[in-house]
Amino acid sequence: MVNKRYDAIVIGGGPGGYVAAIRLGQLKQQVLLVEKEHLGGVCLNWGCIPTKALVATSSLVDKIRRAKTFGITVDNLDVDLEKTQLWKQGVIRKLSSGVRSLVTSNGGEIVMGTARLIERDTIRVVKSDGAIETYIAAKAVVIATGARPIDVSGFEIDGETVLSAREATNLKRVPKELLIIGGGSIGMEMAMTYQRLGATVIVVEMMDQLLPGIDRDLVEVVGRRFMKAGGTALLSARATRCEIDRGRARVTVEDPSETRVIECDHVLVSVGFQPNSKGFGLEELGIETDEQGHLKTDRYLRTNLKTIYAIGDVSGPPYLAHKASKEGEIAAEVIAGKPAEKDWRAMPTTLFTDPEIAVVGLSEAEAKQRGLRVKIGKFPFIASGRALAIDQTEGFIKSIIDGDDGRILGVGIVGPEATDLIGEATVSIEMCAMADDIARTIHPHPTLSESLMESFKHSVGEAIHILNGR
Repeated sequence: MVNKRYDAIVIGGGPGGYVAAIRLGQLKQQVLLVEKEHLGGVCLNWGCIPTKALVATSSLVDKIRRAKTFGITVDNLDVDLEKTQLWKQGVIRKLSSGVRSLVTSNGGEIVMGTARLIERDTIRVVKSDGAIETYIAAKAVVIATGARPIDVSGFEIDGETVLSAREATNLKRVPKELLIIGGGSIGMEMAMTYQRLGATVIVVEMMDQLLPGIDRDLVEVVGRRFMKAGGTALLSARATRCEIDRGRARVTVEDPSETRVIECDHVLVSVGFQPNSKGFGLEELGIETDEQGHLKTDRYLRTNLKTIYAIGDVSGPPYLAHKASKEGEIAAEVIAGKPAEKDWRAMPTTLFTDPEIAVVGLSEAEAKQRGLRVKIGKFPFIASGRALAIDQTEGFIKSIIDGDDGRILGVGIVGPEATDLIGEATVSIEMCAMADDIARTIHPHPTLSESLMESFKHSVGEAIHILNGR
């Protein structure tokens, strides 16, 4: 039985799907959003938002411990992680409720259930109450089904001892010993969060550096902080076996020099994600995928079946919520007949480590690999009055400049509020700005943002508060 016809149907209610639904509604398109579990998807429910809530909690604990620096004495500091989890869940509920309200207030409809394409314009939904309904999309179907953690053989998630990021954000007690397989963004965010809360943390990373893909000089600042606080990073290493005995794990780790067995009470498996592209009827319709299973799309986010669109993680990396949201807007506008396409120049990446890292544009390594004549400007936070005043002086801002014409190629920040500071750098690259444009723009004092200005001044030999190279 056909329930209703819509202009567009969006499958997946994460940061790509719900944004697409909202934008379609704004553009006066009749839209149905289908979500099988929780509105907001991975990001809102057990990824971006809950992780950052826990990061904020652990950062506050760390600041309280260091309060004596400011002449403040705090006695009997205690962390009740169960109460923290209740607060975190409240944040999630507010945001999820907001998503629902925004979709429906813009004219969209929401159905909770599991969708499957049975024709290129028809989906069948098994609703959460068990009812089965069929819906038709007159113009387009948008696939926004996201990605899921990669499974590692021998380290099957049991939700008790061996965890994925989903379970790691819901722990009711701080682990005594936490071993993390994978030193990427999620692994290191969780590592430093639970470390600040009192856990002993070991990170096993198969590459020769933590946070692979980020310039080493940025990563070294985070690595030093992690190890100074008692963390252990096993690089060029591989976890090969896990045995569980009475709720404890014994993990075998091999590196080029030795094999060791590490005991811990929790193992977090965080080695990346794979797209949710199977089980929706896409294969039967002949939709093309790459070797990893991502749906191939053109610059308008259309698959090889032009009425079926794919956005967010399911269409390929980078796996970023803001990338998915932007693609949701673009797909909606294309469906509504607006002139839109993937045309951005800058896609920022933010890591909520301690200290934070944020990058946008080309890294120094990437710029040099392209054969560009690179100029670097650096401003350390130790030279910032604002950073000194808040006692957060680790790190620096690095500007990567084309030495021939002064174009801004990229920016890397490691230090306080890096994830907020990267916004100005992103706008600069998007607008094709030159180093001089930022260097000669007046920034307020005393702020962290003026450190970005000083970094660009350094790149052109005009830094005021640090020495310029001769």
